[in-house]
Amino acid sequence: MSKHKFFSRSNVVSFLLVLSVAFTSFAQTTATLSISGEVTTPLELTLADLANFKQASHKLKDRDGKEHEFSGVPLIEILQKAGVTTGSKLRGENLAKYLLISAADGYEVVYSLAEIDPEFTDQVILLATLKDGQPLANGEGPFRIITPDDKKPARWIREVRSIKVAFAKN
Repeated sequence: MSKHKFFSRSNVVSFLLVLSVAFTSFAQTTATLSISGEVTTPLELTLADLANFKQASHKLKDRDGKEHEFSGVPLIEILQKAGVTTGSKLRGENLAKYLLISAADGYEVVYSLAEIDPEFTDQVILLATLKDGQPLANGEGPFRIITPDDKKPARWIREVRSIKVAFAKN
């Protein structure tokens, strides 16, 4: 039996850790967010694309009970870019439209368009990309919805991958 070991257990673990971090970083920067459904312009957005939108932030307590600063794009900005019915056109049958937001793990939440539109609410729902000035951690990002006026953060959906605009009518 050879006295030489090419890979020690600690070297293998270190290599796998570095590989995991590199893959996570790559996945975070290449992930896309799709906007589809009742839109005039379907979108596929990356983190780089979101840098071109108006930015905002909220300081709020997260599930951990600690205050964090979440930064990103007001969701209404993205919806307007996709041509979603907003503002003065959000009336009548258009008030039956909603967003179905889906995460990488299959978790889904629903918002009505009126909950997001500034003509109906002062609340600014955020598509966050940063937490305390840093990119969202793996398992949380790269995209996360932050709803400041919700009493419970159950709709603060993590790892957002798609937003579909649809009518509630059958």
